Amino acid sequence: MAASQRSLELVRVAAEAAADKLADDIIAYDVSEQLVITDAFLLCSAPNDRQVRAIVDEIEERMRVRADAKPVRREGEREGRWVLLDFVDVVVHVQHEEDRAYYALERLWKDCPVIPLPETVAQLAAQRARGGAAS
Repeated sequence: MAASQRSLELVRVAAEAAADKLADDIIAYDVSEQLVITDAFLLCSAPNDRQVRAIVDEIEERMRVRADAKPVRREGEREGRWVLLDFVDVVVHVQHEEDRAYYALERLWKDCPVIPLPETVAQLAAQRARGGAAS
C-alpha cells in the first residue's frame, strides 16, 4: 500500500516549510511498505544548530496552520542536532549536516520509493546553489 493522500499533503507542506527556511538536501521516502507506524519520512539538514531549530519551528507552524496537524512527538530539540517531528502519517527528521552524513538515513531507506516534492522546493535549492536570494 502506498502513502495516503493525507501523507503526501503533509510531506508537501513540511518540505515547502523546510525549503523556505533554507534546509538542505530535502528528500522524502514512502516507507509505508516497510513500516506500519508511518507512511513517509521527510529528511533535511542544516549547517548549524540554530538553523535546525528554525527549520523545525517553521515546519511545525506551517503544518499546524496549513494542514491542521500537530506532532504527537518531538524529540531532540534540546540538543538541536537531530530533531524528529512525528505527525503519525509523516515523520520529519531535521538534522545537523554532520549528523546527517554520519547516520546516513538515506542509505537505510534507499529501497523505498522517493516521494516527488513540489517544484518550489527544487527551485529554492537551485537559487541557493547559484548564490541567489529566495523570492
